Amino acid sequence: MVISPVRDDFFAVMHLLGRLILGLSLFLLIPLFVAGFQKEIAPFYDFLIAFLLTACIGFILSLVFPLRREVSLLHTFFIVSLSWLSFSLLGAIPFYLSSHWRCFLDAWFEAMSGVTTTGLVLVEDLDHLSFAHNTWRHLTMFIGGQGIILVTLSMLTRAHSGSLGLYFGEGRQEKILPNIIDTARFIWKVSFLYLCLGAVVLSSLLYNIGLPFKKAIFHSLWLFFASFDTGGFAPYSQNIGYYHSLWIELGTMVFMILGAMNFNLHFWVWLKDKKELVRDFEIRTFFFTFFSSLTLLFFSLKGEVENIFRKGFYQLLSAHTGCGFTNLSRGELIGLGNLSLIAIIFVMAIGGGMCSTTGGIKLMRIGLIFKSFFMEIKRWMMPHKAIYKEKFHHFQNLTLDDKKVKEIFIYFTLFLFTYLGGAVMGVLCGYPPLLSLLESVSATANVGLSSGITQPSMPTILKLTYILQMWMGRLEFLSIFVSIGFTLSIFKK
Repeated sequence: MVISPVRDDFFAVMHLLGRLILGLSLFLLIPLFVAGFQKEIAPFYDFLIAFLLTACIGFILSLVFPLRREVSLLHTFFIVSLSWLSFSLLGAIPFYLSSHWRCFLDAWFEAMSGVTTTGLVLVEDLDHLSFAHNTWRHLTMFIGGQGIILVTLSMLTRAHSGSLGLYFGEGRQEKILPNIIDTARFIWKVSFLYLCLGAVVLSSLLYNIGLPFKKAIFHSLWLFFASFDTGGFAPYSQNIGYYHSLWIELGTMVFMILGAMNFNLHFWVWLKDKKELVRDFEIRTFFFTFFSSLTLLFFSLKGEVENIFRKGFYQLLSAHTGCGFTNLSRGELIGLGNLSLIAIIFVMAIGGGMCSTTGGIKLMRIGLIFKSFFMEIKRWMMPHKAIYKEKFHHFQNLTLDDKKVKEIFIYFTLFLFTYLGGAVMGVLCGYPPLLSLLESVSATANVGLSSGITQPSMPTILKLTYILQMWMGRLEFLSIFVSIGFTLSIFKK
């Protein structure tokens, strides 16, 4: 029997949504401060208006809808789905006010791309965007990469009944510590530690290639947010190619990999057993999928070793980690050839580790799909009454059971149909099939590499399709489908 929501359920959802929106308003103070520091007058008012409007909405929701009942697991799926939509819509306000986006839909697209750490862009004249707006673009990735809900959970003093649902609702399938609040805090501690490291390393590299000190500091923060949170935004239209530096490419590669790693793996390597870095099933799956695709890509490329590295290896690693950084123009990316594009699409579709900042199907699921195939083959080869169990190592020795295989194939199917659905929509809008598939996978897996389809002039229906794909892919469908089902139950007698 499906439980239909009542008035108090609605009040609980809207009250907590209001609190989350109040939290978002505090983040808007950061670019507001940057605008004041840089003496950017128009951007200052853009963010002041956005801050006041967001704070008012959050305050009104919290006040008008009092919390009259305990938050349940079902409430949390509503809250997660609505919070990501609300954050992207409210986060789009300063973009729209800046006049660097043609319409509010384009600004919403950019904000959704930021909070979902996708990196597809519709901004016009990016090269002349203000420091404040660039800071906000990249800060949305830092917020979304760690998880909007994790911000709230890390501020709580104890685990509430709905905490676990909020955590899993954001597409995270693993806890790091027994207490969900401690898990949220650990993820933020890891992120801030790497933020300090990234700011020092990248600012030094940027200063050495000729950027003024203040500009190097800002760029280092922006590049860190986009690489560690596997987002792919950059302050210039040439993306990483703007810097013409192998050292910048190497530096961003390090933080891409760190961001694509399971936060659970960070915990084990830091505090328990460093051998997990080579023993873990996800890491081994990554090496297999990456180097298999790299072989395919290198066969299609010709030229000097450095040229192959910078054109092929960097693009492939950026795609596999879900970052979306590129040192090539869109024309050069397409010019890699169909075989190379297929390799890039394959690794984009997979993504990085569970409980990481990446999107996509995830390494664990892909690895276990292959394992399940081999498991079935071995079962058919064994005597009829024999019992065979497939094991794998993920921080401990685990057994692959039928329930786990079923769950994995459900997620795999959902991603696959979404990838293909977006590609079909691209073809219907008049774009080539392979490029439409690349763009669709890039949006759903939250990568950001573009074949050139994503631009302000593309059809409105395609913009809305990619917004939906980014949202669904980042939340891994579950919280959205449960919310839809719960809403539809209202109309059942």
